[in-house]
This record gives sequence, C-alpha cells and structure tokens, in this order.
Amino acid sequence: MATSRFRLVFHVPPSAAAACKSAIFAAGAGRQGNYSECCFTTALGTGQFRPTAGANPAIGKVGTLEEVEELCVETLCVGEETTKKVVAALKTAHPYEEPSYSVYKLEDF
Repeated sequence: MATSRFRLVFHVPPSAAAACKSAIFAAGAGRQGNYSECCFTTALGTGQFRPTAGANPAIGKVGTLEEVEELCVETLCVGEETTKKVVAALKTAHPYEEPSYSVYKLEDF
C-alpha cells in the first residue's frame, strides 16, 4: 500500500516566511524523490481577521479589524505522522496565535 501524501497550505507574513519554511522542512515537509525543501510560494495577498475577546494577537488589537499582507506557501508532506509533525512545527514557528493553514489528502492516479 502506498504511503499517504498530503498538501499543506498556509498563509504567513513575508517577514516570518523563512522561519516557517525552515521549521516545516526540518520536520519533514517538502521532500519529493531526490529533492528536499520543495514548496511553492505565491505573491502577496491580503489576510483579514478581527481578534475577539480572549485573543492575544501578534498583530493588531482585540476588536479591531486587521488586514495584513501575507504569502501563501504550499508543500508536500509524505505520511500522516510526518504531516502531524510538520503542522506542529508550523504552529510553533508561525508568529500568529492561530495560523491560517489547510491540509489536503492527495490521491495518487
């Protein structure tokens, strides 16, 4: 049976992108065949959020709508355990209290 593959997609301010990439690669993300540290980063977009009561935002303040320039990073993770380690590393390295990320299970055709 083939090992499960997953696509991790996350948003990050440009100033924190290198640290987040280093952390996820160290945890096992971005490995494809004879290549490592593989990812795709898209140009700047705008993230939006409003911290609510109880939040401890890295940017902005509770109750105020924030718009922040962010990059979108996509990478491959092979194996469920590796993917869990990669997500944990992302959460540790990311400057936001609640990083925006998605994990998609991939099919092999």
